[in-house]
Amino acid sequence: MRHRKHNHVLGVKTAHRRSLIGNLASALFTNARITTTLSRAKALRPFAEQVITYAKKAEQSADKSVKLHYYRLAIAKLRNEDAAQLLFKERVQQFLGRTGGYTRIYKLGARKGDAAETAIIELVAKDDKSPAMTPKAKTARKPKAKKEAAAASAQA
Repeated sequence: MRHRKHNHVLGVKTAHRRSLIGNLASALFTNARITTTLSRAKALRPFAEQVITYAKKAEQSADKSVKLHYYRLAIAKLRNEDAAQLLFKERVQQFLGRTGGYTRIYKLGARKGDAAETAIIELVAKDDKSPAMTPKAKTARKPKAKKEAAAASAQA
């Protein structure tokens, strides 16, 4: 049975897809925000969150062999040692208080040349809250006109 085996195909072969997602993740960890197509951003999100989880587990572990293990797993997935080093040494600190949701996707609209839907995918900052999570300020409601006042003015 092939239950729960969803895969973002992206219109390319397996090796090309893995390389593409690894390169996108390296760019994301290096720049903290990248612009790409919406389907690529959606394919990148679980990959990036998995690598960030490796970095968090390495940071929280006291055992050096465990840290090295997760570091090597991240390098194998990213295929870029500089991006992995940046993630493990600098960027991991902003995710220690979170249990997930390390990335955010903003839709931008259609690209001019081929009308592909574009999006920005970014790393969520340490104390950053999404607009959906912040409570909205309550606006004062206008008092409704009473029916008696409306009826009295109509009779007069």
